[in-house]
Amino acid sequence: MYKTIEETAIDLGMPVDQVMRLIYEGRIRSVYDGQQILINSGQFSTYFNQLERIKEEIEIWRSTPIPEDIDVKDED
Repeated sequence: MYKTIEETAIDLGMPVDQVMRLIYEGRIRSVYDGQQILINSGQFSTYFNQLERIKEEIEIWRSTPIPEDIDVKDED
């Protein structure tokens, strides 16, 4: 499915200027149809998969309790 730059920016949560910069740098593949630049949204599937995996890892890290330090001695 092809989307415009504005639609892609909304999907990625980025400003339009940043999406344009990534297109000019060649990091986002695009097609010019004579009137507007279109971007195939299928190229972002890996990006979204990695983003979800990172969110899950952060949540696991946050929910893991801090272990007790084995060197701490309770001596008064």
